[in-house]
Amino acid sequence: MALNISLRCLAIAALAFFVTVQGTLGAIECENLSHDTCAFAVSSEGKRCVLEKRVKRTGEEAYTCRTSEIEAEKQKDHIETDQCISACGLDRKSFGISTDSLLEPFFTQNLCSPQCYQSCPNIVDLYFNLAAGEGKHAYHLVSNYTHTKHAIAN
Repeated sequence: MALNISLRCLAIAALAFFVTVQGTLGAIECENLSHDTCAFAVSSEGKRCVLEKRVKRTGEEAYTCRTSEIEAEKQKDHIETDQCISACGLDRKSFGISTDSLLEPFFTQNLCSPQCYQSCPNIVDLYFNLAAGEGKHAYHLVSNYTHTKHAIAN
């Protein structure tokens, strides 16, 4: 009888431990990410991570990853791949979140490339939503890029 109760208690304790560990494993908290994985990551809450740089009194640069208020539409628990960073013409050491890069033709070319546009939904979603927040429609950029590319090829 005592053995039966002990086995039940052990099973309940193991189940509680499993549920607790499963809830914490894989959860991305921006503040716990390194500066090598922060930019373009999405936390387990669906908030975008932002890399910030500050200069200490000693003149040494220090990097901090923090959670922004910008929500990713369809992503959670996501660290962007090196392949997407490269295909979209981005840099892991990008600070903050801005639409300034949408004004650069080289960035637009990379964003609209099949390697980025079709394979990196997190980055495309980020820049399309940033553009929409400023009243611009980024899909026009992709459309214009595609038409210009076809006109040059013909």
